Amino acid sequence: MKRAWPWLRLAAAVAILVALGRRLGADAFVDGLRAVDGGAVAAALGIGLLTTVTSAWRWCLIARRLGLPLTLPAAVSDYYRGLFLNAVLPAGVLGDVHRAVSHGRRAGDVGRGVRAVVFERGAGQAVLVAVGVTVLVTGSLPVELPVAGLLTGLALVALTTLSPTVRRAARTTWADARTGLVNREVLPKVALLSVVTLAGHVALFVVAAKAAGVQAPTTSLLPLIVLALLVMAVPLNVGGFGPREAFLAVAFGAAGLGAAQGVTTGVVYGVLALIGSLPGVLSSIPGSEHRQVRPERLDQRREHVPALVG
Repeated sequence: MKRAWPWLRLAAAVAILVALGRRLGADAFVDGLRAVDGGAVAAALGIGLLTTVTSAWRWCLIARRLGLPLTLPAAVSDYYRGLFLNAVLPAGVLGDVHRAVSHGRRAGDVGRGVRAVVFERGAGQAVLVAVGVTVLVTGSLPVELPVAGLLTGLALVALTTLSPTVRRAARTTWADARTGLVNREVLPKVALLSVVTLAGHVALFVVAAKAAGVQAPTTSLLPLIVLALLVMAVPLNVGGFGPREAFLAVAFGAAGLGAAQGVTTGVVYGVLALIGSLPGVLSSIPGSEHRQVRPERLDQRREHVPALVG
Protein backbone atom coordinates (compact mmCIF):
# COMPACT_ATOMS: atom_id res chain seq x y z
CA MET A 1 0.00 0.00 0.00
CA LYS A 2 2.87 2.36 0.81
CA ARG A 3 4.37 1.88 -2.65
CA ALA A 4 1.00 2.18 -4.38
CA TRP A 5 -0.06 5.38 -2.57
CA PRO A 6 1.81 7.83 -4.86
CA TRP A 7 0.27 6.18 -7.92
CA LEU A 8 -3.18 6.22 -6.31
CA ARG A 9 -2.83 9.97 -5.66
CA LEU A 10 -1.82 10.54 -9.27
CA ALA A 11 -4.71 8.43 -10.52
CA ALA A 12 -7.14 10.36 -8.29
CA ALA A 13 -5.91 13.69 -9.67
CA VAL A 14 -6.27 12.46 -13.25
CA ALA A 15 -9.75 11.16 -12.43
CA ILE A 16 -10.76 14.59 -11.12
CA LEU A 17 -9.58 16.30 -14.31
CA VAL A 18 -11.26 13.71 -16.51
CA ALA A 19 -14.53 14.12 -14.60
CA LEU A 20 -14.36 17.90 -15.03
CA GLY A 21 -13.65 17.47 -18.74
CA ARG A 22 -16.61 15.15 -19.21
CA ARG A 23 -18.88 17.45 -17.20
CA LEU A 24 -17.86 20.82 -18.62
CA GLY A 25 -16.16 19.89 -21.88
CA ALA A 26 -12.63 20.62 -23.02
CA ASP A 27 -13.38 24.26 -23.86
CA ALA A 28 -12.87 25.38 -20.26
CA PHE A 29 -9.32 24.00 -20.33
CA VAL A 30 -8.53 25.29 -23.82
CA ASP A 31 -9.84 28.75 -22.94
CA GLY A 32 -7.45 28.78 -19.99
CA LEU A 33 -4.49 28.24 -22.30
CA ARG A 34 -5.70 30.87 -24.76
CA ALA A 35 -6.26 33.46 -22.03
CA VAL A 36 -2.58 33.74 -21.15
CA ASP A 37 -1.24 36.89 -22.83
CA GLY A 38 1.92 38.97 -22.61
CA GLY A 39 0.69 41.06 -19.70
CA ALA A 40 -0.20 37.97 -17.67
CA VAL A 41 3.20 36.42 -18.43
CA ALA A 42 5.01 39.58 -17.27
CA ALA A 43 2.92 39.64 -14.09
CA ALA A 44 3.65 35.96 -13.45
CA LEU A 45 7.40 36.49 -13.76
CA GLY A 46 7.36 39.60 -11.55
CA ILE A 47 5.12 38.12 -8.85
CA GLY A 48 7.05 34.86 -9.07
CA LEU A 49 10.28 36.71 -8.37
CA LEU A 50 8.73 38.40 -5.32
CA THR A 51 7.29 35.21 -3.82
CA THR A 52 10.43 33.20 -4.55
CA VAL A 53 12.73 35.75 -2.90
CA THR A 54 10.53 36.05 0.19
CA SER A 55 10.22 32.26 0.48
CA ALA A 56 13.96 31.79 0.01
CA TRP A 57 14.63 34.49 2.61
CA ARG A 58 12.33 32.64 5.01
CA TRP A 59 14.29 29.44 4.33
CA CYS A 60 17.60 31.26 4.98
CA LEU A 61 16.45 32.52 8.35
CA ILE A 62 15.46 29.06 9.52
CA ALA A 63 18.46 27.24 8.05
CA ARG A 64 20.96 29.66 9.56
CA ARG A 65 19.36 29.37 13.00
CA LEU A 66 19.83 25.60 12.68
CA GLY A 67 23.51 26.14 11.97
CA LEU A 68 23.34 25.41 8.25
CA PRO A 69 25.15 27.86 5.93
CA LEU A 70 22.87 29.28 3.22
CA THR A 71 23.22 32.53 1.33
CA LEU A 72 20.20 34.30 -0.16
CA PRO A 73 21.40 34.02 -3.80
CA ALA A 74 21.96 30.27 -3.38
CA ALA A 75 18.59 29.91 -1.66
CA VAL A 76 16.78 31.78 -4.46
CA SER A 77 18.44 29.60 -7.10
CA ASP A 78 17.59 26.39 -5.23
CA TYR A 79 14.05 27.58 -4.54
CA TYR A 80 13.43 28.34 -8.21
CA ARG A 81 14.66 24.88 -9.15
CA GLY A 82 12.42 23.31 -6.50
CA LEU A 83 9.37 25.22 -7.75
CA PHE A 84 10.05 24.14 -11.33
CA LEU A 85 10.45 20.49 -10.33
CA ASN A 86 7.28 20.69 -8.24
CA ALA A 87 5.41 21.98 -11.29
CA VAL A 88 6.61 19.41 -13.82
CA LEU A 89 6.93 16.25 -11.70
CA PRO A 90 4.12 14.17 -10.16
CA ALA A 91 3.09 14.64 -6.51
CA GLY A 92 4.05 18.34 -6.48
CA VAL A 93 6.62 18.03 -3.66
CA LEU A 94 9.60 16.34 -5.29
CA GLY A 95 11.26 19.71 -5.88
CA ASP A 96 11.10 20.43 -2.15
CA VAL A 97 12.55 17.01 -1.37
CA HIS A 98 15.42 17.65 -3.78
CA ARG A 99 16.00 21.11 -2.30
CA ALA A 100 16.08 19.74 1.24
CA VAL A 101 18.37 16.79 0.56
CA SER A 102 20.80 18.66 -1.71
CA HIS A 103 21.20 21.50 0.79
CA GLY A 104 21.61 19.05 3.64
CA ARG A 105 24.34 17.23 1.76
CA ARG A 106 26.18 20.46 0.99
CA ALA A 107 25.95 21.48 4.65
CA GLY A 108 26.98 18.04 5.90
CA ASP A 109 23.72 17.34 7.76
CA VAL A 110 20.87 15.93 5.66
CA GLY A 111 18.57 15.56 8.66
CA ARG A 112 18.67 19.24 9.55
CA GLY A 113 18.53 20.18 5.87
CA VAL A 114 15.25 18.32 5.57
CA ARG A 115 13.88 19.80 8.77
CA ALA A 116 14.77 23.32 7.66
CA VAL A 117 12.65 22.88 4.52
CA VAL A 118 9.84 21.23 6.49
CA PHE A 119 9.78 24.15 8.95
CA GLU A 120 9.95 26.68 6.10
CA ARG A 121 7.06 25.16 4.16
CA GLY A 122 5.12 24.50 7.34
CA ALA A 123 5.33 28.16 8.35
CA GLY A 124 3.86 29.22 5.02
CA GLN A 125 1.08 26.65 5.26
CA ALA A 126 0.28 27.72 8.83
CA VAL A 127 -0.32 31.30 7.70
CA LEU A 128 -2.46 30.10 4.80
CA VAL A 129 -4.51 27.82 7.06
CA ALA A 130 -5.03 30.65 9.56
CA VAL A 131 -6.30 32.98 6.83
CA GLY A 132 -8.45 30.22 5.30
CA VAL A 133 -10.08 29.30 8.61
CA THR A 134 -10.73 33.00 9.25
CA VAL A 135 -12.50 33.24 5.89
CA LEU A 136 -14.66 30.23 6.76
CA VAL A 137 -15.66 31.20 10.28
CA THR A 138 -16.26 34.90 9.60
CA GLY A 139 -18.81 34.23 6.88
CA SER A 140 -17.02 36.43 4.32
CA LEU A 141 -17.64 33.98 1.47
CA PRO A 142 -19.87 35.36 -1.30
CA VAL A 143 -21.57 31.96 -1.66
CA GLU A 144 -23.07 29.36 0.62
CA LEU A 145 -20.60 26.53 1.03
CA PRO A 146 -20.71 23.63 3.53
CA VAL A 147 -18.37 25.29 6.03
CA ALA A 148 -18.57 22.45 8.56
CA GLY A 149 -17.83 19.93 5.83
CA LEU A 150 -14.88 21.95 4.54
CA LEU A 151 -13.38 22.29 8.02
CA THR A 152 -13.85 18.57 8.63
CA GLY A 153 -12.26 17.78 5.28
CA LEU A 154 -9.26 19.98 6.03
CA ALA A 155 -8.83 18.28 9.40
CA LEU A 156 -8.98 14.83 7.79
CA VAL A 157 -6.42 15.84 5.17
CA ALA A 158 -4.11 17.09 7.91
CA LEU A 159 -4.47 13.81 9.79
CA THR A 160 -3.88 11.63 6.74
CA THR A 161 -0.69 13.48 5.88
CA LEU A 162 0.71 12.82 9.35
CA SER A 163 2.09 9.35 8.66
CA PRO A 164 3.84 7.46 11.48
CA THR A 165 7.19 8.45 9.97
CA VAL A 166 6.23 12.13 10.03
CA ARG A 167 4.90 11.87 13.60
CA ARG A 168 8.13 10.24 14.79
CA ALA A 169 10.14 12.93 13.00
CA ALA A 170 8.02 15.63 14.66
CA ARG A 171 8.66 14.21 18.12
CA THR A 172 12.41 13.98 17.57
CA THR A 173 12.83 17.43 16.02
CA TRP A 174 11.05 19.65 18.52
CA ALA A 175 14.39 20.99 19.76
CA ASP A 176 15.30 22.05 16.22
CA ALA A 177 11.85 23.61 15.78
CA ARG A 178 12.37 25.75 18.88
CA THR A 179 15.80 26.78 17.67
CA GLY A 180 15.00 27.39 14.01
CA LEU A 181 11.44 28.71 14.09
CA VAL A 182 9.50 28.89 17.35
CA ASN A 183 11.37 31.74 19.04
CA ARG A 184 11.00 35.49 19.32
CA GLU A 185 13.91 36.25 17.01
CA VAL A 186 12.85 34.19 13.99
CA LEU A 187 9.09 33.64 14.18
CA PRO A 188 7.95 37.28 13.61
CA LYS A 189 10.23 37.63 10.59
CA VAL A 190 9.10 34.30 9.15
CA ALA A 191 5.45 35.20 9.73
CA LEU A 192 5.86 38.54 7.94
CA LEU A 193 7.62 36.92 4.98
CA SER A 194 4.87 34.28 4.85
CA VAL A 195 2.17 36.97 4.73
CA VAL A 196 3.97 38.74 1.86
CA THR A 197 4.36 35.43 0.01
CA LEU A 198 0.68 34.62 0.46
CA ALA A 199 -0.26 38.09 -0.80
CA GLY A 200 1.82 37.39 -3.92
CA HIS A 201 0.02 34.11 -4.59
CA VAL A 202 -3.35 35.81 -4.12
CA ALA A 203 -2.29 38.59 -6.52
CA LEU A 204 -1.31 36.01 -9.14
CA PHE A 205 -4.71 34.37 -8.74
CA VAL A 206 -6.40 37.75 -9.28
CA VAL A 207 -4.35 38.19 -12.48
CA ALA A 208 -5.46 34.73 -13.60
CA ALA A 209 -9.12 35.48 -12.89
CA LYS A 210 -9.03 38.75 -14.81
CA ALA A 211 -7.20 37.09 -17.72
CA ALA A 212 -9.92 34.41 -17.75
CA GLY A 213 -12.54 37.12 -18.15
CA VAL A 214 -14.05 37.04 -14.65
CA GLN A 215 -16.09 40.23 -14.17
CA ALA A 216 -16.77 39.88 -10.45
CA PRO A 217 -15.23 42.46 -8.08
CA THR A 218 -11.86 41.52 -6.65
CA THR A 219 -13.22 41.80 -3.10
CA SER A 220 -15.72 39.05 -3.90
CA LEU A 221 -13.03 36.82 -5.38
CA LEU A 222 -10.51 37.09 -2.53
CA PRO A 223 -12.23 34.63 -0.12
CA LEU A 224 -12.63 32.06 -2.92
CA ILE A 225 -9.00 32.53 -3.93
CA VAL A 226 -7.75 31.93 -0.39
CA LEU A 227 -9.76 28.71 -0.15
CA ALA A 228 -8.54 27.63 -3.61
CA LEU A 229 -4.94 28.06 -2.43
CA LEU A 230 -5.79 26.05 0.66
CA VAL A 231 -7.34 23.27 -1.44
CA MET A 232 -4.10 23.11 -3.44
CA ALA A 233 -2.43 21.64 -0.35
CA VAL A 234 -4.46 18.45 -0.85
CA PRO A 235 -1.87 15.88 -2.01
CA LEU A 236 -3.96 14.74 -5.00
CA ASN A 237 -2.75 16.76 -7.96
CA VAL A 238 -0.77 16.67 -11.18
CA GLY A 239 1.57 19.65 -11.13
CA GLY A 240 -1.01 21.45 -8.98
CA PHE A 241 -3.95 20.63 -11.26
CA GLY A 242 -6.91 18.67 -9.94
CA PRO A 243 -8.61 19.64 -6.64
CA ARG A 244 -8.03 23.35 -7.36
CA GLU A 245 -10.07 23.23 -10.57
CA ALA A 246 -12.76 21.08 -8.96
CA PHE A 247 -13.17 23.52 -6.07
CA LEU A 248 -13.25 26.55 -8.38
CA ALA A 249 -15.86 24.89 -10.58
CA VAL A 250 -18.12 24.37 -7.56
CA ALA A 251 -17.43 27.78 -5.97
CA PHE A 252 -17.78 29.78 -9.19
CA GLY A 253 -20.90 27.87 -10.11
CA ALA A 254 -22.46 28.62 -6.71
CA ALA A 255 -21.49 32.30 -7.05
CA GLY A 256 -23.22 32.57 -10.43
CA LEU A 257 -19.95 33.04 -12.32
CA GLY A 258 -20.13 29.74 -14.13
CA ALA A 259 -18.40 26.47 -13.31
CA ALA A 260 -16.55 26.53 -16.63
CA GLN A 261 -15.08 29.93 -15.85
CA GLY A 262 -13.89 28.59 -12.52
CA VAL A 263 -12.03 25.79 -14.27
CA THR A 264 -10.60 28.28 -16.78
CA THR A 265 -9.34 30.46 -13.93
CA GLY A 266 -7.67 27.48 -12.31
CA VAL A 267 -5.98 26.50 -15.57
CA VAL A 268 -4.74 30.06 -16.16
CA TYR A 269 -3.33 30.16 -12.62
CA GLY A 270 -1.58 26.83 -13.13
CA VAL A 271 0.00 28.02 -16.39
CA LEU A 272 1.09 31.32 -14.84
CA ALA A 273 2.56 29.54 -11.82
CA LEU A 274 4.54 27.32 -14.19
CA ILE A 275 5.75 30.38 -16.10
CA GLY A 276 6.77 32.02 -12.82
CA SER A 277 8.93 28.99 -12.01
CA LEU A 278 10.68 28.87 -15.40
CA PRO A 279 13.86 30.60 -14.12
CA GLY A 280 14.36 27.32 -12.27
CA VAL A 281 15.24 25.75 -15.62
CA LEU A 282 18.54 27.63 -15.58
CA SER A 283 19.55 26.20 -12.21
CA SER A 284 18.39 22.71 -13.26
CA ILE A 285 20.86 22.47 -16.14
CA PRO A 286 23.59 19.92 -15.33
CA GLY A 287 26.81 21.68 -14.43
CA SER A 288 25.07 24.96 -13.63
CA GLU A 289 26.08 24.80 -9.96
CA HIS A 290 29.66 24.57 -8.82
CA ARG A 291 29.15 24.63 -5.08
CA GLN A 292 31.17 22.13 -3.11
CA VAL A 293 29.19 19.22 -1.68
CA ARG A 294 30.19 17.96 1.72
CA PRO A 295 29.23 14.37 2.61
CA GLU A 296 27.32 13.49 5.75
CA ARG A 297 29.35 13.04 8.88
CA LEU A 298 30.33 9.44 9.57
CA ASP A 299 28.77 9.61 13.04
CA GLN A 300 25.48 11.04 11.77
CA ARG A 301 22.39 8.87 12.13
CA ARG A 302 20.60 8.08 8.87
CA GLU A 303 17.16 9.68 8.63
CA HIS A 304 14.13 9.00 6.48
CA VAL A 305 12.94 11.90 4.36
CA PRO A 306 9.17 12.48 4.82
CA ALA A 307 6.99 13.86 2.07
CA LEU A 308 6.67 17.63 2.27
CA VAL A 309 3.13 18.92 2.02
CA GLY A 310 2.28 22.23 0.39
